[in-house]
Formats: sequence, structure tokens, C-alpha cells
Amino acid sequence: MKTAVEELSPTRVKLTVEVPFKELEPSLQAAYKKVAQQVRVPGFRPGKVPARIIEQRFGRAVVLEETLNDALPKLYGQAVDETDVFPVSQPEIEVTKIEDGEQVEFTAEVDVRPAFDVPDYEGTEIVVDAAEVTDADIDAQLDALRQRFATLTGVERPAHKGDYVVMDLRAEIDGNNIDEQQAADVSYEVGAGSVLQGLDDALDGMAAGDEKTFRTTLVGGENAGEEADVIITVKSVKEKVLPELDDEFAQLASEFDTLDELKDSIREQARRNKLIDQVMQSREKALEALLDRIDIPLPESALKAEIDARKHNLEHQIAESGLSREAYFRLYQTTEDERFAEFEANSAKALKTGFVLDKIVKSEEIGVSEQELTDFVVRRAMQLGVAPNTLAQHLADNDQLTLAMMEIVREKAKTVVGDAAKVTDESGNDIDLKAIYAELNTEQQPEEQDEDAPAEPAES
Repeated sequence: MKTAVEELSPTRVKLTVEVPFKELEPSLQAAYKKVAQQVRVPGFRPGKVPARIIEQRFGRAVVLEETLNDALPKLYGQAVDETDVFPVSQPEIEVTKIEDGEQVEFTAEVDVRPAFDVPDYEGTEIVVDAAEVTDADIDAQLDALRQRFATLTGVERPAHKGDYVVMDLRAEIDGNNIDEQQAADVSYEVGAGSVLQGLDDALDGMAAGDEKTFRTTLVGGENAGEEADVIITVKSVKEKVLPELDDEFAQLASEFDTLDELKDSIREQARRNKLIDQVMQSREKALEALLDRIDIPLPESALKAEIDARKHNLEHQIAESGLSREAYFRLYQTTEDERFAEFEANSAKALKTGFVLDKIVKSEEIGVSEQELTDFVVRRAMQLGVAPNTLAQHLADNDQLTLAMMEIVREKAKTVVGDAAKVTDESGNDIDLKAIYAELNTEQQPEEQDEDAPAEPAES
């Protein structure tokens, strides 16, 4: 087989492939068997019709068509393997010549990863956040812990922001009650930011037994997007009471006997989290710095596919939320146009990042061990809340193990870039990433390490 590559643009090539007919022999024999199974010829059992009878009755062209249908995908893959191209889209294949018994020629136009060089990333200077733990960090963690153990106590006063109310709601349009827009004994924190516009303002100042009507736009159900009158009846008002910050609270909220011991534990965990953040920031910022030094034209088909995938995912999220489009975007404090603009920018960045990391994977000869793949599946299964064996089987059944391995090697490539950088914190202190790896890895036994803890890249 002979393959010629013609560059149509920096992101698209045309492969011209010449194949001696003898290389089609396996596909030709398979074609005869397939056609023999499909046709019915008197005097012959299904699948037993001789080749010469098939050609006499149905023509050689039928067999050749089936032969090419079987052979071309394999020949295209072989041509790609033999050339220095990296396809990123499905090829447009055209058979340009058939000389029966002699030669077949076809062309394949396909979008490819553009050719580019990765500049040297050793010693890239980046700055990360300091790992110093402040009293404010400890206080914030303690406050979050107190919020978890807060209690609600009934009060005989109007509700204000931060209070909880139990209420009944119903909606009317032109005086007609909407059955699906009714709810009883709803517990809600005033000021939490309901997607039902006007609810927080209406509740502020209402006491138990009060009823109020406000006008708003419905966000779900058959009447989503329509104006309606919503009637609220408050049944009770409760305020949040935080526990006292003392030894008794430490015993309630943790395994420690004293508040000082709890604070020490929080301080150590906060420091650990800041060290992890330094590692993650090193990798992300070093990669960002590298990307800024590389200009890569992006294949339109690959970029469109990336954007379309994000749009499809957004549509699924809106449908699952049960909200109208307007309410959904209002909930996330954005607009559809803003979200689409983000998709375009993020898709372009993701595509460029993937190209660069794939180059580094190849140049650094980064691979994936069986243990790394197992660890990846276990972590991802924990995130999805499924059994690891179930996820592994799903990946295998849907031909997604290759994608999983690509994700692993790209993350390892990002680690290589981060580890090669010269890292300092905001105060100008040098950051030794290997020392951080050593400290984090000695704090826990391997089987106890949490998934957020960064690991030093394994040898490949």
C-alpha cells in the first residue's frame, strides 16, 4: 500500500491511498461469504452459493462494493498509522479508481491536529498562593461547622433574612387556581435566593398566620413563563441558633475533647489543603503559561463538535431541572448568550490544551499502568456513586477505556509541566513541590489518601 499526504490547510489533509488488489483478498473472500448468505439461488443452500454463480447472477460489482465497504475503514486506519497525521474528525472517503484484479485507489479528506512545536517549559516562573494558615481561616472553618450543628427555634416575631419559615403556597392565573402550583408545609430559609422571583421580598416581615399575595413569573410546570399571583400563608417562623464555641461543642462536632484540639486539627487540615492548592495551582498556571506561548490553528469540525457537546449537555441540564429556560439562567445569574460565549472560549481552550498535552505525552513517552487505570476507575466510581466494577464494565462495553487512558496521561503531562516550573509564593518564597509531595504522602497511608491529594507522577 502506498500513501501520499497533501496538506489542504494547516488543519486539513488529503490522503491518497493506492492499494494492490491482492491486499484486498481477505475482504474479497469475506464479501463472497456475506453475499452468499444474503442471496437465494435455486439448487444451493444459503451460504453455499459458489463465487462464480454469484458473479453470473448478480454481477462482480456487488462483490466489489461489499469488499470495499469492509476494507476501506481498515485501509484508512493503516494509512493514518503509516503517516504523521493525527485525525480529529471522521474522514470523507472517495474511491477514485478501481482496476479489478490490479489496484484500488481512494482518497480521504480529514481534519487533523495542526503541526506545531512545544517550547521548552523547564524553569517557567509562576507564582502561587501562600500556604500560611491565618486565624480567619480557622474561624471560617469553625463557623461552617457551627452552621452544620445549628438548631431551629420557634419565635413569635416577623421573619427576616436568615430565619426559616414553614408555609403553604399556591398560584392563580386570572383567579383560577393552578393545581400543580400548590405546596404545603414548605420549609424555606428567607433570603436564600429562590428561583421564584419576589418570594424573599414577600416573606420578609411576615409572621405566623400572615397571608400575602405577590405577582411573579412561574418557573416550572405547564404554565412556566406565565405571570401568576402566588399566595403565601406562613405557618411558623424559626430562627437559627448556633451552638456555643466551647469544649462541649468540640465533643459534639468531632472526635476531640477540647476546643483547642479541634482548632489544632482544623489548622493542620487547612495547611494540608493549602499545600494541595499550591500543587494544583502550579500545574494549572505552568500549563497556562505554556499555552500562552503557542499559537495553534484549530480544526473547525473539532471545535464545532466540542461546542455542540457542551450545548447538548446544557439542554439536558435544563430539562432535568424542571425549570423554564429563563428561570434556569436566572438561577445561575447568567444569560443564554453569555453561556454560549463561554462555550466557544472554553471549547477552544480545551481543544488547544488537549493538543499540547498530547504532544507532551508523546515526547515524554508517558504511559498508563494497570494500577493507574484501576485507581482512576475507583476514583471516578466514587464521584458517580456507583460500584467500580460496574463503571469498569460500562467503560469497556462502550469503548471508553481509551478515553479514560487519554485523560490519565494528559493529567500526568500536566504534572510534568508543573513540576518543571520555578514556583514561588506571593511572598517570594521558593516552593519545593517534591517536598510537598513527600509531606502529603507521609501524612497518610496510601490506602487512606483522599482523591484530592496530588501524587508525584509515576515513572512510565
